Amino acid sequence: MKKTFVAGLSLILSVGFTSVWAGPSRDYISIVGSSTVYPFATVVAEQFGKTTSFKTPKIESTGSGGGHKLFGAGVGVEFPDITNSSRRIKKSELENAMANGVREIVEVKIGYDGIVIANSKKAEPLRLSRKDIFLALAKNIPAGDKTQPNPYKTWKDVNPSLPAIKIEVLGPPPTSGTRDAFCELAMEGGANKIKWISDLKKRDKRGYKILCHTIREDGAYIEAGENDNLIVQKLDANPEAFGIFGFSFLDQNTDKIQGSYVDGVKPTFDAIADGSYPVSRPLYFYVKKAHVETIPGIREYLAEFTSDKAWGDEGYLADRGLIPMPAAERNQYADAAKNLTPLRLTDL
Repeated sequence: MKKTFVAGLSLILSVGFTSVWAGPSRDYISIVGSSTVYPFATVVAEQFGKTTSFKTPKIESTGSGGGHKLFGAGVGVEFPDITNSSRRIKKSELENAMANGVREIVEVKIGYDGIVIANSKKAEPLRLSRKDIFLALAKNIPAGDKTQPNPYKTWKDVNPSLPAIKIEVLGPPPTSGTRDAFCELAMEGGANKIKWISDLKKRDKRGYKILCHTIREDGAYIEAGENDNLIVQKLDANPEAFGIFGFSFLDQNTDKIQGSYVDGVKPTFDAIADGSYPVSRPLYFYVKKAHVETIPGIREYLAEFTSDKAWGDEGYLADRGLIPMPAAERNQYADAAKNLTPLRLTDL
C-alpha cells in the first residue's frame, strides 16, 4: 500500500510539474541551439519584436547538441523555451528531456539547408566527390580490406585531379548539428562508394558508424567553434583553406567565398530545393509546451515563424537563404505549431 501511494504521488508531482507549472515568469522568450538556424530565428525574432507588443526574444547560439542539452534539462523559468536544431532531435535527447520533466515538446520543421565546403573567391573552386571528402577527412581510411591512419596531406594525394594544396578544413565541433549532418550525408555518402565499407553497415553498424563519422585529429580538420562568421573571415584571409557551414552563410557572403561542387553539383538555392545537391538537410526548432501559457509571446512567435510572409516561397527567410518546404509540408508543421501537437517517442 505504501509503495502504491508513493508511486501515485510521484506521478501526480511529475504531471503537475510539467503541465501546470506557473512559477516566476520571464517577460521574454529564451531560445538556444543551432548556429545554422540562428540567423533565421534572429530575423523572425526582430520582426516579431517590431510588429507586436512583446519583447524581442533572446537567442543564444550554442550548437544543436548544446541546445538540446539546455532545453531538455527541465521545466521552469531558468530553462530555455525553444531550441533551434540543424538536425532532428535524437531519441536519446527526447528521452532525457522527458526524464527531466519536459514531457511535451512540439517539433517544427522550418525548411531545408545545404552544407557547403567553401573557399575564398581568390582561389579556384574545388570539384569534389563525396568519396574525396571522406578520404580527405576521415581519421582512418581503407587500405585494402582493412584501415590505416589517414596519410593524405594534400588534396592531390586524395585525387590526382585535385590541386596539390594542403588539406586544411575549418569546421564545426561535435556538438554541432551541422557536424552531425555533414558526417551522415557527406562522410557516409563517400564511404558507401567503397564496397567493403558499405557491406560493413549490414554486419557491424557500430563499427561502420565509427569509421564513417570519426574525423581526423592531426590538424587537417580544425574545429572552429559555432561561429560561422569567423570561418568566413578566415577563408577570406587564407585562400588555400576550406570551411564547412550551412548554405545561408555562403549565400550571405558571395562577395568573399564560393561553394565547392559536390558530385558535379554546385550548391545553389535551386539545387538544394530540387534535391540534386547531395549534401542537404532539414532544419527544425522545438518548443516546450509547458512554457507556452506562462512565458508571454510564444504562441505569437510561432505564428510569425510559420506564416507565409516568413517561411513561404516568397518569404523574408527565403531572402536570407532558407530553402522553403513544399506548401503541404508547411501546412503540416504550421498546424502542429498552432495546435501545440507534442512529438512522441514513436515518431522518431
